[in-house]
Amino acid sequence: MCCQLTAVDLAKKLLTETGKLADLAQMVPSEFKRFGIGPARATSIVAAFELTRRLKPDDRTENPVFRTPEDVAKRFFSKFRDVKHEEFWSVLLSSSNRLVSERRITSGTLNTSLVHPRECFKPAIKESAASVIFLHNHPSGNPEPSAEDLAVTKQLVESGKILGIPVHDHIIIAGNSFTSFADRGLI
Repeated sequence: MCCQLTAVDLAKKLLTETGKLADLAQMVPSEFKRFGIGPARATSIVAAFELTRRLKPDDRTENPVFRTPEDVAKRFFSKFRDVKHEEFWSVLLSSSNRLVSERRITSGTLNTSLVHPRECFKPAIKESAASVIFLHNHPSGNPEPSAEDLAVTKQLVESGKILGIPVHDHIIIAGNSFTSFADRGLI
């Protein structure tokens, strides 16, 4: 019977064979079978990557004040890293632009996420947010807004005006880059 690899040895082997940590982080449990890793250990590895994605940087406070689109993007880069489908989120703000909460509105497919103003503003109304910032990811890595992104944003801004909940921005995050609709004058 061969001795079992230590966690460090297994990590070295996986990194050597996959090439990049980012590729390893995107694997699902069944893909670890080719490395001789069983379902239980594979699930543990995938869970460890998921927990890492959810870690908050030390300098991040629970309820930061968002002054710029960069502030928002920095908070969400790690949340969207390795997500292979589109997700649409709302960031609920107080009257001083302090984070009230962040909510995932929808989880979509590889390149679409269905968005309806009713669902987008429901958490803002429920939590009495003074304003909102919407954001979503582009798993393709291209931060440029699509025609659908522009149309949805226009609809959300109009809905926010009717409700008295201003939309400060819509941000698209793609990898380590982002596009702010506000910075581009699209809001």
